[in-house]
Amino acid sequence: MFVRNAWYVAAWDHEIGRSMLRRVILDHPVVLYRTVEGKAVALEDRCCHRQAQLSMGKLIGNVVKCPYHGLEFDPSGTCVKIPSQDRIPPSAKVKSYPIVEKNHWIWIWTGDPAKADPGLIEDFHWMDDPKWGYGGNYLHVDANYLLLVENLLDTTHLPFLHPDTLGTDAFARSELEVTREGDRIQVSRYLMDMPPAPFHKQMGDFPDGLNVDRWQVAHFGPPCFVKLDVGSAPAGAGMRQAPDRSRWCFVKLDVGSAPAGAGMRQAPDRSRWMGMWNLNAITPETEKTAHYFFAQAYNFKLDQQWISDMLRVQVRDIFLQDIAMVKAQQANMDFGPGPVVNLGQDKAWVAMRQIIDRLVREEREQAKAA
Repeated sequence: MFVRNAWYVAAWDHEIGRSMLRRVILDHPVVLYRTVEGKAVALEDRCCHRQAQLSMGKLIGNVVKCPYHGLEFDPSGTCVKIPSQDRIPPSAKVKSYPIVEKNHWIWIWTGDPAKADPGLIEDFHWMDDPKWGYGGNYLHVDANYLLLVENLLDTTHLPFLHPDTLGTDAFARSELEVTREGDRIQVSRYLMDMPPAPFHKQMGDFPDGLNVDRWQVAHFGPPCFVKLDVGSAPAGAGMRQAPDRSRWCFVKLDVGSAPAGAGMRQAPDRSRWMGMWNLNAITPETEKTAHYFFAQAYNFKLDQQWISDMLRVQVRDIFLQDIAMVKAQQANMDFGPGPVVNLGQDKAWVAMRQIIDRLVREEREQAKAA
């Protein structure tokens, strides 16, 4: 169930240096390192001679030396030296993967190299924008990557998995709207005039007793990227109102017009808002394990480093609760098919699964035809 012809996050930029890092990406063993000039390189992490892990060897200049029989490979994957003989067979090479460094992430393409267009990389510009700060982290997950995507698209679990940080009793019944444009899905949730979640109260400095209007808008892009626009504003601040729709004119995908003053939206004072972007890139490792790269971007108190440090730790701790659940899901799924009842809250992830199924099927059909 992997979409091969796509860019995936292989590592944070700070993880890659002059020490070789082994990471399995879509069932591909990969060794990552930087050249003397600082360029990121990704090679297949198995020698073409006897399958030894190159990451256990030595990095000499820009050349990787196999730890087993001493074969040496340059950044293109070409074998440039065999200690036991002078002749180097033309087939003596390892795979080199297309790599792009963007938005503090190292992106890798494991599919057809001819299709590796950097323009297809998902946009995570917040991490490079001077108007935003962020705190980011990485977690390894013992579960299929799509379970994590499901978790991010259906957040009715917040009151139950995260009652002390993100959940409030009313959130599971928050107003829900799911829209789709091509292979992209948007899930909008609004909870109006309610007490803030503990995490939102902390970040927004909301006083005790203040009710807020809360929003959470998830944007899914295939195969495994979810960006959540989340936040709270003092109730009635104009973030969103529950309007009188009786005089509205609707067209496809719930877009339309309303008479002025009908309460659809206002131009709000955002200075009192607490808004952040939760940025998620989930990379399959195997069918049952995944790499989870995430960041929390914010555009307030940018001169205070403690916020970035706190977010890196606090959001990690929140996601550890999610990971414990998806790991338990995977353990049950490993026993074989069980009962499955889909609910109204599942619209987004059901559509996501249909998109991934189609993309995988199309790739297989194209490969078969070729």
